[in-house]
Amino acid sequence: MSSTSSHVWKFFRIGGLDQVAIETGADLLALKHLDQKLWVALSCPVKGLELDEKTLALIDTDKDGRIRAPELLAAIDWAAPHLADVGALLKGNNTLALAAFNTATPEGKAVLTSARRILASLGKPDAAEISLAEAIDTVRLFSTTKFNGDGIITPDSAPDETLKLLIADIVAALGGLTDRSGGSGIDQGRIDSFFADATAFAVWSEKGSSPDVLVLGAGTAAALAAVQAVRAKVDDYFSRTRLAAYDARALAALNRSENDYLALAAQDMSITAQEVAGFPLARIAAGQPVPLLAAINPAWADALAALHRDAVTPVFGTDKTTLAESEWNALKTKVAAYEAWTAAKAGASVEKLGLDRVKAILASAPTFQPALSALVTQDKALDPEFTAIASVEKLLRFSRDFRALLNNFVNFFDFYSPEQPAIFQAGTLYLDSRSTEFCIKVAAPSPLAAMSKAYIAYCDCKRIGGEPMKIAACFTQGDSDYLFIGRNGVFYDRQGQDWDATITSIADNPISIRQAFLSPYKKFIRMIEEQIAKRAAAADAEATNKLATTADTAVNADKKAKPEPKKIDIGTVAAMGVAVGAIGGALGAIATGLAGLAFWQLPLVLGALCAAISGPSMLIAWLKLRQRNLGPILEGNGWAINGRVKINIPFGTKLTERAILPANAKRDLTDPYEDKAAARQRKFITALVVVLAFTAGYVRWDHNRHGCYFWASDKTLAEVAAAKKQSLKAAKEKSTAPTPAAAAPATP
Repeated sequence: MSSTSSHVWKFFRIGGLDQVAIETGADLLALKHLDQKLWVALSCPVKGLELDEKTLALIDTDKDGRIRAPELLAAIDWAAPHLADVGALLKGNNTLALAAFNTATPEGKAVLTSARRILASLGKPDAAEISLAEAIDTVRLFSTTKFNGDGIITPDSAPDETLKLLIADIVAALGGLTDRSGGSGIDQGRIDSFFADATAFAVWSEKGSSPDVLVLGAGTAAALAAVQAVRAKVDDYFSRTRLAAYDARALAALNRSENDYLALAAQDMSITAQEVAGFPLARIAAGQPVPLLAAINPAWADALAALHRDAVTPVFGTDKTTLAESEWNALKTKVAAYEAWTAAKAGASVEKLGLDRVKAILASAPTFQPALSALVTQDKALDPEFTAIASVEKLLRFSRDFRALLNNFVNFFDFYSPEQPAIFQAGTLYLDSRSTEFCIKVAAPSPLAAMSKAYIAYCDCKRIGGEPMKIAACFTQGDSDYLFIGRNGVFYDRQGQDWDATITSIADNPISIRQAFLSPYKKFIRMIEEQIAKRAAAADAEATNKLATTADTAVNADKKAKPEPKKIDIGTVAAMGVAVGAIGGALGAIATGLAGLAFWQLPLVLGALCAAISGPSMLIAWLKLRQRNLGPILEGNGWAINGRVKINIPFGTKLTERAILPANAKRDLTDPYEDKAAARQRKFITALVVVLAFTAGYVRWDHNRHGCYFWASDKTLAEVAAAKKQSLKAAKEKSTAPTPAAAAPATP
């Protein structure tokens, strides 16, 4: 989308990002023409934000749980004709002056009328403004009216007792709908359904009184229930008898094996036990009828007795105590018509009213049904007026919350503001002598969030009486030495409630340059500690082994020959000498090099050494800290972030604060539990370093003043040592040279 408007926009740069300022109603109306590439966000979730979800739901017109840019623009377009100046939405107030409504448009006139009606119902007819709390109290307003435009009528809507009773019967039969007044009522759909069900129930009931259906009179229902209770089991019995007649070898299997009975006998039995109920009704034999009162499965005795009493006796007489398969089939056929009628029951919803009441209602249906429909029509006629009342609430919600949504959507002014936290900031976490306001509610850790280059500690927060939640807490100052999984802290939400917070996972990234500078030295110290611990463990193990060996030697001294003492290996001695010499040479070279430097050069050498050690880690940390970005964290929580919302080092120090004593605090440095010996050692070492530094400086100053040979400025220690070595070598050569022979005397 490109800008086609002549509107002059104002941008401000904050957090390294150019963000548009929305300050007037004209800015709001022109927002639809602003290129969305300049928006910081393009969508956000409805839930999990520190903003009233009801307001967000009004903007989320497609009800998908997300607010997108077109829906935000549509909300502005909806509000514009209702208000004289749509800029009223930027004030963040929960009240609107009646003068703010637009009396030049039908929409504005309607909401103004509704606002005055609300105030009048609350006893404030002369009020000049209306609040959100007053507009929300619609139940109180609608409770005083019979009709409220929602198409739902309650018993109070009826003009006479007959219709009131009928409405109550319909609610009892079909259930009620909640009216705007808070009561339970019916709409046109329920009216139509009720009379249709009543008619169907009356017709169905009439069929049930036929002799072809009630074959056993009033006892037909009991007979059918008795047959249905044992139908599957009796059918199973006769299937088994037919199979036994086909092949007698199947009898043993059809009657269950002896082992099955032994298994049952080994446990406490009940005649209603499932194991017994699964056995046949009676002993299986070819062509044998089913017994009803004797020699039957005890788990089915009551059901068969009911069959004999309610179905067999009315059809075959009391003396009939067994049923052949043909008689059983005849009995099922006898109740089949009644069974089919009950299965075809219609209008069951009105059955609870009773057939007589249903018939009475149907007798008056030509009068009652149109009367109820007329009441619904009368109620719906007021829908525009009462919809305008809902619009008043909607406008007041926008007046209170729209500014906050814009400043966390189109721009991120609230996030960078020191006074107002962003709507996605859930509260403040206190942990490890720090507090961080950069806390966001999340469903779970997201791999995408790690791309923000921020140090994120995911915490589970619990509180008695509250639903557990998870937050992503970003630490932007200090170090991570004591931030680890399982560490506990306290989280304060935006309402001031405290929660127990526990770190459950961490996305590790640099927190500060200071941490990066000290990191190599801390690693070196940890490495030394680990090596010392390993060496101590090894020494302990070696000492234990030596003690064991000594004990073994003492016990078995008479059984072992004395070992010959080991001789020192000359090669080992030579190797040790070389190692010691190399170390001494290295230290000497370092000392020689430092001694040859001017006094002012020593700090430079120390700085260069620190830079060589800490420089790489500081450079990496600096690069990552420059790349810290809020976007991936919110993206992992359902947002669509369009701009690069950076979290630079100065801004990071505002989001996370370290423990600092108050400016007017008095501090007593006397510690009654201080380690006195360690304190004396620290003081001695400090004094020694100061003395050595002072001595070195004085010697260097004295050398420059008197030209001392050893500290001669034109010769280094190495040169002096080399000259001395050369002098000794020359003297040695001179002392070992052969004396020349004396010349022979001349021959006379």
